[in-house]
Amino acid sequence: MRLAIPLSVRVCTALLLLVAVASVLLPYLSHWQVATLDWDHVGVSPSWRAGHVFGTDRLGRDLFVRTLAGVRVSLAIGLLATLVSVVIGVSVGAVAGFLGGRTDALLMRLVDVLYSLPYIFFVILLTVSLGRSPLALLLAIAAVGWLTMARVVRAQTQALRQREFVTAARAMGVSTPTILWRHIIPNVAGPVVVYATLTVPSLILLESFLSFLGLGVQEPAASLGNLMAQGAAEMEGAPWMLLVPGSFLVGIVLIIGILGDALRDWVDPRGR
Repeated sequence: MRLAIPLSVRVCTALLLLVAVASVLLPYLSHWQVATLDWDHVGVSPSWRAGHVFGTDRLGRDLFVRTLAGVRVSLAIGLLATLVSVVIGVSVGAVAGFLGGRTDALLMRLVDVLYSLPYIFFVILLTVSLGRSPLALLLAIAAVGWLTMARVVRAQTQALRQREFVTAARAMGVSTPTILWRHIIPNVAGPVVVYATLTVPSLILLESFLSFLGLGVQEPAASLGNLMAQGAAEMEGAPWMLLVPGSFLVGIVLIIGILGDALRDWVDPRGR
């Protein structure tokens, strides 16, 4: 792996951190709150004079605060769901790839069965069953987000278990859990980090899609998905209600996507 961090990685990381910090701090520094109604400025377009730089919705709620709150929720769900998916996927993939035999066959058949289910339908079913809360949405997305990660880690582990250092550890009597923890997982960390970075935008889009359909984050809480759903209903008369959260969603997904591609090229320059 190259020691010098590419400029694209640093720029994208800085932009992502800037958006995350802004989504956490700025809504609390504003004198408007997520559910505060401004009856004097209902459905106004973006205006510094009115005190609403992104405008307001049809209830007079400040779109600047609500959009940043939505960014915070969507980022948190996407990142946490990816973290849970990584933990499950790495655990299942490493065990299946290292042990092989019946264990590998059983775990991979489980993955195949879950893959055969319609992805969106499965998430919607879990969301309805667990309730329409951010935590339930997080668990529903993470429950199916680990499948590809498990296969990626399994393939890497199958290649690593034939290496000399693994054979030497086995000959020294090192236990299987210790070999997995000290030798296998550190050596698959690079591909896992790259794939996790590429997974985050897809899970953010999935959360936004479910919230857009009304199956995710519910009012009065805000996420980019339900803000876009409200904006779509008012698109003709108040286009800013759709354009503002939509622009943030596109920007975040684009930044994370570029970051993932840059990390992939950095970790494996031969794949260019």
